[in-house]
Amino acid sequence: MPMPAETLRAHLTEAFPDADIQIVDLAGDGDHYRARIVSTAFAGQPRVRRHQAVYAALKGQMGGELHALALETLTPEEA
Repeated sequence: MPMPAETLRAHLTEAFPDADIQIVDLAGDGDHYRARIVSTAFAGQPRVRRHQAVYAALKGQMGGELHALALETLTPEEA
């Protein structure tokens, strides 16, 4: 069962409440998304740690309900 964009946004907003989040459904199937997340939570973190934080926010659903997620994780200064 695919993950609706609203559910993806809810998980990300819960983990990054100050974030500006943009989500694009790349294939129209609810399984392949691109997310651009701009948050102060990423300050001082390398890209790997930022992505790990996003995957943690998805609570184990990556690879299950959500098949693919292309990430762009930025601080407000980087955006």
